[in-house]
Amino acid sequence: MNFAQLSSVIHATLEWSSLIDILETPFHWEQYITEPALRVLLAATVVVVLLSVFSRVLTAVMLRLGRGFLFTKAVSEQLEKPIRVLLPLLGLQAVLATASSDLALIGISRRITTLLIIGCFTWLAMRLLRGLEQAVRLKNPVDVTDNLRARQIQTQSRVLLRTMGFFVLLIGAAGMLMTFPAARQFGASLLASAGLAGLAVGFAARPVLGNLIAGIQIAITQPIRLDDVVIVENEWGRIEEITGTYVVVRIWDDRRLVVPLQYFIEKPFQNWTRRNSSIIGSIFLWVDYSLPLEPVREELRRLCGEVPELWDGRVIVLQVTDTSEKSIQLRVLVSSPDSSRNWDLRCHLRESLIGFIQRQYPQSLPQLRADLSVGHKPRVDHSVPDHIEPERQPPV
Repeated sequence: MNFAQLSSVIHATLEWSSLIDILETPFHWEQYITEPALRVLLAATVVVVLLSVFSRVLTAVMLRLGRGFLFTKAVSEQLEKPIRVLLPLLGLQAVLATASSDLALIGISRRITTLLIIGCFTWLAMRLLRGLEQAVRLKNPVDVTDNLRARQIQTQSRVLLRTMGFFVLLIGAAGMLMTFPAARQFGASLLASAGLAGLAVGFAARPVLGNLIAGIQIAITQPIRLDDVVIVENEWGRIEEITGTYVVVRIWDDRRLVVPLQYFIEKPFQNWTRRNSSIIGSIFLWVDYSLPLEPVREELRRLCGEVPELWDGRVIVLQVTDTSEKSIQLRVLVSSPDSSRNWDLRCHLRESLIGFIQRQYPQSLPQLRADLSVGHKPRVDHSVPDHIEPERQPPV
C-alpha cells in the first residue's frame, strides 16, 4: 500500500467517526426552533398527523372486528368518520392547552378547537343513534308476510332514538353556547328573570314539546306503526315515516300527507292494521224487485272461488239492506287478507255481478214504472170511520 492509498483510508475513517459522533449526539429540536409559536405549531402538526394515522388504523380494525355481527357492523360503519375527526382534535386541544397563554391567537385557537370538539361529540352521538336504528331495522325487516312484531319494534326504536337525537342536538348547541361568557350571562339572566319571558318562551315552545311528548306516547302505546294502513283527514294511506315531530302518510295516489305527532294523540283516526291486516269490505247494488236472489248468491260464491288470492274464505254474504218504491238495495260483504286486495276484490265483484244481471236478468235492472191504464178508475171511499184507534209502537 502506497502513501496515497494510506492517506485516503485515514481520511475516510475520520469522516465516518465524525458522522457516528453526530448521530450519537442527542437531537434537541428546541435548539433549532427558538420561536414558541413555531414550536407549538410543529408539535400540533406532528400530533394531528400521528393521531390521524392512528384513528384510521383504529377504525379499520374496528370495522374488521365488527364485520361478523350485524349490530357491531352497523354501529362501526356510522362511527368511522366521527372518530377519524375527533381523535386529532383531542390531540390538538391537548397541545394548545399546554402552550403558553401569551402566544398570539392562542385563545381563539383554543375556543375554535373546543367548539369543534363539542360539535364532533354531538356528531358522534347522532351517528351512534343512527347506527342503532339501522341495526334494529336490519334485524327486524318489515318486507315479510307477518311483519306485525317487526313494525312494533321499528316504530318504538325509531321514535325513541329520534327523540333522543333531538335532545343530543339541544345539549350540543347548549354546550357550544356555554363556551362564550356572554352566553352564560344571558342564560343566567334569563333564568333569573323567568317571569313573563319564561311564559312566552314556554308558550312558543309548546308545539315542539307537545310533539316530543306525543312521540314518546306513540313509541310506548303504539296507536300507529310503520306501514300501518290508516284513514287520516278522509285520506287512505300507509304510515311511511315517523320522525320526532311529524308523521308522513303515503296516500294511495303517491301523495304525501304530513301530520304532526300530536294529531294521533288528540284526534280520532282509523287504523286498519292495528291487530292484523284482515278486513271486510262491502259493495251495494240497486236492482228491481223481480230479481231472484239465489242465482245471484250462487254467482257470488263462484266469483269469489275464482280469486283465492283476493278472498280469504272467511266472510261472503248477500243481503237485502234497503228498499224504495222503485228498487231494492243488495249489500255484499266479503273478506280479504288486507285492504289493498279487498279493494280489488270489491271492484271485481261489482263489475262481474252487474254483468251477470245484465246477461241473465236484464229486466231486473232498476226500472221506472208508469200507469198507462185508460178509463175510469174504481171509486175510492174516503169517508172517515167514527172511531180510529191510533197505532202505537211496541213497548221498549
